[in-house]
Parts: sequence; structure tokens; C-alpha cells
Amino acid sequence: MVFLQSIQSVLSIILMIALGYFLKQFKWFDENFGKSISSLITKVALPASIFVSVLKYLTRDSLLQLSGSLIYPVVAVTISYLIAYGLVKLLKIRPGRRGIFMNAVVNANTIFIGLPLNIALFGEKSLPYFLIYYITNTVSTWAFGVFLISNDDPTKTKASGKKKFNWKKILPPPLLGFIVGLVFLILSIPVPSFISATLTYVGSIVTPLSLIYIGIVLYNAGLSSIRFDRDTIMALLGRFVISPIVLIVVIVFGTHLTGAHLPTMLTQTQIVQSATPMLAVLPILANEAHGDVKYATNIVTASTVLFVIVVPVLMQLIQFI
Repeated sequence: MVFLQSIQSVLSIILMIALGYFLKQFKWFDENFGKSISSLITKVALPASIFVSVLKYLTRDSLLQLSGSLIYPVVAVTISYLIAYGLVKLLKIRPGRRGIFMNAVVNANTIFIGLPLNIALFGEKSLPYFLIYYITNTVSTWAFGVFLISNDDPTKTKASGKKKFNWKKILPPPLLGFIVGLVFLILSIPVPSFISATLTYVGSIVTPLSLIYIGIVLYNAGLSSIRFDRDTIMALLGRFVISPIVLIVVIVFGTHLTGAHLPTMLTQTQIVQSATPMLAVLPILANEAHGDVKYATNIVTASTVLFVIVVPVLMQLIQFI
């Protein structure tokens, strides 16, 4: 039953992705449309959705309970970085790919795939649990992941100046929406009904537009361009196998050690998020650091296509955790 439910949830996601893919193929969208959707989602709709969700699904008491759950994804991400670094050394991955590879193993596409997938599988009630993984993933990506890619620049010399730290990256609009929501929640600041309704309507466009955007990205990348070389296969194994296994071990060991009981939806949400496809921005980050853009594009495209197979299998397995 769970397997069939996850299949149906994934099929609805596939259909919306396919809609974006074929509308792009039929020239409904110009070259700037995908970028415009991306900006609309990340800078407007998603912050609105998260703000509303915080006030709707969280209380002060539940917030205190959830804050302790941050330790699990944080520890899992740290261990995954160590494993990814070990694989880079073991496989002798060449410069220009190393930072991309480590990001591929550790960091997930929580915005454009993780969020709509989570809502499709578990409903909006899972959003507070999603936010726990989102915070960890965001800080991991922009505070450390970007550094790994920029530091792997094959054209970089010791004489190159250090880049100025960009706080806008580590505090993106979705995370700011979460922080503002927490302020309103903790201080019990009332939100006028018309403001709440407006933000709810705006936030409701996140899921369909995110999936249409993925379809556009897949079309632009070209499905026929996917190649499964050694580095690609290992990155995919890291994202879909190693990352969720590490998180599962951390959760099982941590709860056994502390005697804590985590809500089932919390553990399922975090495990599914740990196995979502790779960051959609990897090719952009690779290009900025003169890295292997083709490799970055290849692994992002491959992981986005393969996740439709991984999710139903993963949903079946996590029922036993």
C-alpha cells in the first residue's frame, strides 16, 4: 500500500515535470522564463509559504521539541562530508570535479524537488519537519559547500585574493522567511487575516512552479547527454545510498543512545530529503569556479531523472525504521 501510494505521489510529480519539459520543447517559454520562475519561487513564493507554515503548524512548545532534532541532520551531514572527502582521495578525482563531487554527495535540492516531493508524500503537516533539514542543508551548502567548489578552481593560484564572504548566500530569502516566522511565533505577533490569506495564495504556487521549472532545466540540459562514467556513478551512489544510510544510522544510534522518541513523520521526512537529487545550482557554481561544468550538469540531470525510481523504493524501506 505504501509503495503504491509513493508511486502515485511520484507520478503526479513526474507529470508536472513533464509539463514543463514539453511546454519548453514546444517553445512556450523563452530563454528567460526559467530564470524568472526560479527568482519568483526562491525570493517571493517560498518565503511566503514557509512564513505561513511556521505560524500554522508550529507552536512554542513544538518549536522547542523540534530544535533538538537538528542534531541528527547536522551530524549526518558532517559524517557525509568526511566520507565524500575520503572518496575523492580514494578515487583520485581530478581538480575541477572534487568540490562538485563532495557537494553532490552531501547537499540536496531541497527547494525545487525536496519541498514539493515532501508535500506530495506527507502533506503540508510535514513542513515543520522539512524545515529542520532545509536549515541544515542551506547552511551546509552556502557556508561550506560553495567554499569547496571555489577552492577547487583549477585556475586558482595562491596569489589569488580571497573572495569576500557573501551573507546573502547563507541567509537566502526562504531562510529569512523562516526566521521572520519564528519571530512572529515567539513574540505572538498577530498577522491580519488579509495578509495571511495573501501569503497563503502566493505560497501555494511553489509546488507546481518548482516542478515545471525542473522540467525546463531537464530540457535545457538534454536527457540524451547523460553519461554514466565512474565519477558520475559514485556521485549518484553517494547521493542516493550513502547519504540516506548515514542519516538512518545516526537517527537509530542517536535515539537508542538518548532514549528519545522521534515522530515517524520527522524521521521519514529527513530520510527522504537526504536522498533527493543534487543541487540545481551546481553547474552555475562550477562555472563560477572554472570547474567541470559538463560533469556538474550531467550528475544533476542524472540524479533528477533517477530520483523517480529511488523515492518509491526508499519509501518502502523506511517503513521498517
